Amino acid sequence: MLELMQAGGWLMWPIAACSVIATALVIDRAWTLRRARIMPEDLVTRIWQLHRQGQLSEEKIEAIRAGSPLGRMLAAGLVNRNHSREVMKEAIADTGRHVVARLERHLDTLSTIASVAPLLGLLGTVFGMIDIFGVIMNAGTGNAGILSGGIAKALITTAAGLSVAIPTLLCHRFFDSRVGRFAIDMEMQALRLVEVMKGEREEGSES
Repeated sequence: MLELMQAGGWLMWPIAACSVIATALVIDRAWTLRRARIMPEDLVTRIWQLHRQGQLSEEKIEAIRAGSPLGRMLAAGLVNRNHSREVMKEAIADTGRHVVARLERHLDTLSTIASVAPLLGLLGTVFGMIDIFGVIMNAGTGNAGILSGGIAKALITTAAGLSVAIPTLLCHRFFDSRVGRFAIDMEMQALRLVEVMKGEREEGSES
């Protein structure tokens, strides 16, 4: 690995840095964007039971808010449960935008790395080709070994850049799609809570 780093030139170091950063962000997002953490199972049902039992205190609402991103959205509606349906929905929607923005954290960085890494590789190849033409000008084309070695060196950075960019792009698309699905599911759960709290449907009925 160190030999490849040295053979590719100084641009291999920023490519390697992109690889390290991308790996750290992928691990972070994989840990953070777990369904059990984002949307605890049967949270709306538990809230409804607390409401029916008269145990939905401010302390319980704060615990719900702190428990998960979905809980944060639902708590925004619960705080306004004595207001109209429209007010509850507006409060949930406002909080939902902030929640989704937090779930999308670092995804822009992954996208940037996926775009920059192959460009860094291409830049390294261009620099390598410039060096090769310099050798040709000084030594001519008679030494095939020098030319082939120079071409290989020039292409190392492109290969390295693509090796970083491709998996990073795939991970970015995966996490972006996952956040989109979470946003839809959380919105459905929030609307379900509003309908239940306002008596427009019974908890446990089909959506």
